[in-house]
Amino acid sequence: MCIKSALCGLALLCLIRTTVDAQSVADSADKVLNFPSRLLGKLQARTAKVSDQLTQQTVRYLEKMQRREEKMRRRLQSVDSNAARQLFAGSAQQYAALEQKIRTDTGSAAPGLRGTYMPYMDSLQGMMKYLKAPGQVQALQAKTGDADAVKAYVQQRKQQIAEYINQHTDLQNVLGKQFTGLNQDVYYYSQQLRQYKEMWNNPDRLEQQALTLLNKFPAFQTFMKNNSQLAALFNVPGNYGTPAALVGLQTRDQVAQQIQSQVAAGGPGGQAALQQNLQSAESQLDDYKDKLGKLGQSNGDVDMPDFKPNDQKTKTFLQRLEYGMNFQTAHNNQYFPTVTDLGLSLGYRLGHSNVVGVGASYKIGWGNGIQHIALSSQGAGLRSFLDIKIRSSFSATGGFEYNYATPFSSYQDLRQIDRWTKSGLVGISKTVSMKSRMFKKTKLQLLWDFLSYQQVPKTQPILFRIGYQF
Repeated sequence: MCIKSALCGLALLCLIRTTVDAQSVADSADKVLNFPSRLLGKLQARTAKVSDQLTQQTVRYLEKMQRREEKMRRRLQSVDSNAARQLFAGSAQQYAALEQKIRTDTGSAAPGLRGTYMPYMDSLQGMMKYLKAPGQVQALQAKTGDADAVKAYVQQRKQQIAEYINQHTDLQNVLGKQFTGLNQDVYYYSQQLRQYKEMWNNPDRLEQQALTLLNKFPAFQTFMKNNSQLAALFNVPGNYGTPAALVGLQTRDQVAQQIQSQVAAGGPGGQAALQQNLQSAESQLDDYKDKLGKLGQSNGDVDMPDFKPNDQKTKTFLQRLEYGMNFQTAHNNQYFPTVTDLGLSLGYRLGHSNVVGVGASYKIGWGNGIQHIALSSQGAGLRSFLDIKIRSSFSATGGFEYNYATPFSSYQDLRQIDRWTKSGLVGISKTVSMKSRMFKKTKLQLLWDFLSYQQVPKTQPILFRIGYQF
């Protein structure tokens, strides 16, 4: 009776476990079925946007480099027409063909692996194929491959022109300026392409969740094994990942036994001969590494520039904007109460540490001393500024400002131009890296207003501002 009860209980537990597992799978299936409508729209919009940006950037660089080559061709034409014809033969046609290719490529003609393999892009494309919506991702993958082809071609052209200039040093003044520009364009395009690839190797939370859900289904796993780019590249067998796929393969022990038998057959010097062969193989491998490193500097992803690059060059206009706020306090005198200027700024990065921008401020009055605190509106200001890096965290700062230093109650008061005074500022700024994430870029400024002596009444000539960049 106890055995029968135990068996019944075990059967009931198995039934409950099976029901729970089936319900879990059903819940996951419901999530996947409900998820694509939200996911696909986001992915289609995101991939279409990136695809358009990549196309526009590539076309812009192609047209720019083609213009540079045309200028070099015309200048060389006036010196040596045969050399100009040979060096630039077919160049314009090739640039046009590459531009046409990336504009119109949808990936439908050659859906296989093209250019650099990107793991996340492969997974994303497989997911979209599985969900019967591969269009935009497939097109983006194709355009990325086209961009790799563009990069390889322009680096090849750079190398060809560089070799010609090195062989004809007397033409340095003829081609040098345009070639320097071409060299910079090739570098910045390579960096731009790398940024796009890095962006697509960092999926967002929604896409990761979709891949996690789909990976729970054996059907999707089988689909990826048979339809991914790696499967097409390495011809993954259908029984991959099963014990049947290991049949016929040598084990590590079998390989070790074969090596021992070969060493023993070589006699007393067999071990020494094996060691010598291993050293020779290591030496050849080091040679291959050196050659690969040199190749990477000219035609690979690692392109070492022979100039000081501007890390802002490959960023969009919005990415180069810098927002900030600052404040300063002026002590009271017989004409003005103690005033704090609260300012907002919008800067545009010209380079890594050079910024030009504009701003505005609002003046808050605090009264005349601790015994007479009274909040009041004491005016407003309009600002412009320029920061130029000097060394490390120090920058030279200059700016021109208009200040309305009179209490106002309406916008109409600010329209009285004669009440605005001018300030010309020069000084030094130091950026302090705080441990707090919010105040990581704290900026301290010491400024001299060289126009303050012309004001009536005279304003404070030395200003100290504390600001934050974010």
